[in-house]
Amino acid sequence: MATIRQFEDILSWQKARDLTREIYTATRKDEFSKDFALKDQIRRAAISITSNIAEGFERDGSREFIQFLSHAKGSCGEVRSQLYLALDAGYLKEDEWKTLHQSCLEISRLLDSFSNYLRDTEIKGSKFKKLPASEPT
Repeated sequence: MATIRQFEDILSWQKARDLTREIYTATRKDEFSKDFALKDQIRRAAISITSNIAEGFERDGSREFIQFLSHAKGSCGEVRSQLYLALDAGYLKEDEWKTLHQSCLEISRLLDSFSNYLRDTEIKGSKFKKLPASEPT
């Protein structure tokens, strides 16, 4: 596995960023743009995916990071649920819905895999690294 130095290196964050861009594009169209409640909610849920990945990473501890990845996965599920509502309301064409839905499923799998990796690794986060003993002056 490649070394991750910043949250922008995380594949699930990159994919979630792409998904958010696609959600914004879809919600600018026609009737979808006029359904303020659904438009705003699906946008907030998509934003929450990237935000939780970033916040968890910046906490510098694997246990907290796993918790934030779980929140991100929950938000991904929320987006999937709202995509069904958008499809049912006729705001999305079937092919648009499939593409967005597949992106959500992929992100959820990535988040799950990453969480499992963090649970199984000995890496606990940079805030748990022992500082070198200081020399007496």
